[in-house]
Amino acid sequence: MEYSQAEILQTVAMTEMAHLDVRTVTLGLGLLDCASDSMQGTAERARRKIERLADRLVQTVDEIGNELGIRIANKRIAVTPVSLITEGASGDPVEVARAIDEAAATVGVDFIGGYSALVPKGATRAEAEFIDSIPEALAATERLCSSVNVATTRAGINMDAVRQVGRMVKEAAERTSDQGGIACAKFVCFANAVEDNPFMAGAFHGVGEAEAVINVGVSGPGVVNHAVRHAPRDLPLHELAETIKKLSFKLSRAGELVGREVAWRLGLPFGIIDLSLAPTPVPGDSVAEIIEAMGFERAGTHGTTAALALLTDAVKKGGAMASGSVGGMSGAFIPVSEDAGMIEAARAGALSIDKLEAWTSVCSVGIDMVAVPGSTSAETIAAIIADEMAVGVMNNKTTAVRIIPVPGREVGEMVEFGGLLGSAPIIPVSVFSSADFIRRGGRIPAPIHSLRN
Repeated sequence: MEYSQAEILQTVAMTEMAHLDVRTVTLGLGLLDCASDSMQGTAERARRKIERLADRLVQTVDEIGNELGIRIANKRIAVTPVSLITEGASGDPVEVARAIDEAAATVGVDFIGGYSALVPKGATRAEAEFIDSIPEALAATERLCSSVNVATTRAGINMDAVRQVGRMVKEAAERTSDQGGIACAKFVCFANAVEDNPFMAGAFHGVGEAEAVINVGVSGPGVVNHAVRHAPRDLPLHELAETIKKLSFKLSRAGELVGREVAWRLGLPFGIIDLSLAPTPVPGDSVAEIIEAMGFERAGTHGTTAALALLTDAVKKGGAMASGSVGGMSGAFIPVSEDAGMIEAARAGALSIDKLEAWTSVCSVGIDMVAVPGSTSAETIAAIIADEMAVGVMNNKTTAVRIIPVPGREVGEMVEFGGLLGSAPIIPVSVFSSADFIRRGGRIPAPIHSLRN
């Protein structure tokens, strides 16, 4: 499909007036051939492959951004889930984490994801030990991101893994207590994780992908916010949805143009474009403000789940209309600390964990960048994760939890993470215990509608 002059000019206007950017160009990279019988050998092979295949990534992306006049905010790498390449190796998997992080620094990317494990139905001894290594790995590195997939619609929920992740999140927070528990901001727990997600912290390169592929994540909450705020206040909702859909179409086209050009210059296949409304702390670049502009005093009040459903559906329809390569999450993200409107809504008491959980049923991810008191127990964290996993499993969709029990902080205080991670108010969790339920362990079976063969 050709790009018209008018379409290009409209895109340029969006970049100048409404914070349009390509949020990330992510190189997906397979590391299965890096496995060896020792962590040291695996680490060295992974380091060499990343440095070799990603050597020109940052330079190429910057050149294209300058030529097209489109800001490309982040350059990232996603690798094969590391637990798969360390399964039979002797030694400490943190050695591989450090090597991957150092390789990311060498090639100049902002983040590298894939220190991950996939355990929706059960875990081997090596995978359980790998999950236990995540707090140390995240505390000892700068660019590394991690994830664990503990549930799928076809397998159900691995509650043993959920319980382990609850303990692991607490340890990760304690290991970085001097930074507000920031290690937890680099970890995501998934249900139904996708293999081509270009967004951190949950990106990894699935085993069903090509050895190396370029994926693009486009984000345009500022563009949508601008359009919704300038629409007539009495515009019917179906017409507002049409406006958002058309904008989504243009955003997707701009992102695919960038992604295909990067792939062509690097001699790699183009994978997918993920059109997800991913906010930043910049004023106006907010999903919460889009919702409020539809007619709400504060994001989180009654009716906002319906508004978010409208927004997410319109974004998906516009992206699917624009490109046959839409993948990843492609919806709306609701990270509290990264969205100025959500920060204010949480501080005002309009936005709670319970409402975020409700929003999860209609958006891409759920409890995301939520700061809770450092005194929150591992069992309560596991229970929050279990709720989100259930939403994903029962609705056959991807859901995720990125929660930060901030050491030494209590409800009402603020924690600063800096940069794109922003800041967050500490919000309350239930004072009632879920511990006995979590300690049962085992597995919540897959729902009946998973039997689709």
